[in-house]
Amino acid sequence: MADTTYLDWPFFEDHHRQMARDLAAWAKAELGGKDHAEPADDAALDAETGALAAKLGGAGWLKYTVPAAYGGALENLDARSLCIARQSLGYHSGLADFVFAMQGLGSGSITLYGSDQQKAKYLPGVADGTQIAAFAISEAEGGSDVAAMTTKAELDGGDYVINGAKTWISNAGVAGHYVLFVRTGEAPGAKGISAFVVDADTPGLSVAERINVIAPHPLGTITFSDCRVPAGNMLGQPGEGFKVAMATLDIFRATVAAAALGFARRALDEATARAKSRHLFGQNLSEFQLIQEKIADMAVKIDAAALLTFRAAWVKDVQGQRVTREAAMAKLYATEAAQEVIDQAVQIFGGTGVVSGVPVERLYREIRALRIYEGTSEIQKLIIAGQTLKATNE
Repeated sequence: MADTTYLDWPFFEDHHRQMARDLAAWAKAELGGKDHAEPADDAALDAETGALAAKLGGAGWLKYTVPAAYGGALENLDARSLCIARQSLGYHSGLADFVFAMQGLGSGSITLYGSDQQKAKYLPGVADGTQIAAFAISEAEGGSDVAAMTTKAELDGGDYVINGAKTWISNAGVAGHYVLFVRTGEAPGAKGISAFVVDADTPGLSVAERINVIAPHPLGTITFSDCRVPAGNMLGQPGEGFKVAMATLDIFRATVAAAALGFARRALDEATARAKSRHLFGQNLSEFQLIQEKIADMAVKIDAAALLTFRAAWVKDVQGQRVTREAAMAKLYATEAAQEVIDQAVQIFGGTGVVSGVPVERLYREIRALRIYEGTSEIQKLIIAGQTLKATNE
């Protein structure tokens, strides 16, 4: 990663700076230069996902996704460390970033709301990469509108019986457990949702289909047919599921911005190297003013995205408050800006930029989903507007 000046910003402490340097060196050695052919099928993709989890766990990087009491690196989840990790991994490998992100997202609710027994059962395996995690909230008709979910759980003795389906679930078919959000009916809308942790081998839970997307990662639909889960698997209290989900996303939404930042930094580095090395019309491509304009716009967008991203993480860690507005701003701007940066990088590469396997072509496919998952850009605008209006009325 060419530009590390952001580490001098006042958002970080010395341990963040050391972590960033160590992870950058590790990622370059273990992931750098590995722009190889993507997995040929679901089996190969699942195998590579598991191998990356083991590699990240073995090297200690997954320790940042859980607290120290359960094998983690720090006493509490630290948004700045999570952002640094996703930026560094995203720079080198979209799939490695995905694996890291899902270990955090798929266990964050357990860290925040789980019992001591739940934490002891799941979090150490998340930290060492042996327990693959998943976060199951989206439905076919309830993605952005979480309150519209229809998958339900009914109390039967000491168990809840779950019926319904979840789709667009990352790590579907690979995960060892799912943090699942279902309707338990304590109240209408969002107030009638509860959260559970469900083991992947629970009878009645099955993977109905795998979904292939432009930047491959394990994704699919899971179904529940009279799936019986002990009441003790609930996270928090009945009806608190929406609160559990939002608190989890409050930490991890800014990390989506960080992943986009890593993609954008890689695109800028690839574009500048290409512009300096390609010679045409008697001069290097980098000497054309139109190319310089593109490089300047890319650099400005990257620094602006970084400032918003690390501000959100700093507010979460240092001020200890909800960062709904800040995280939404970071995700919105960083993902949209990264899409523009990568598009310009492809343009600078010319025809080579759309050849399968070329880094900027891969980045072009990888960035697109980040403008959708964990809240689309349109949803982020609604959140920002709502928070702004609320603040002006107080």
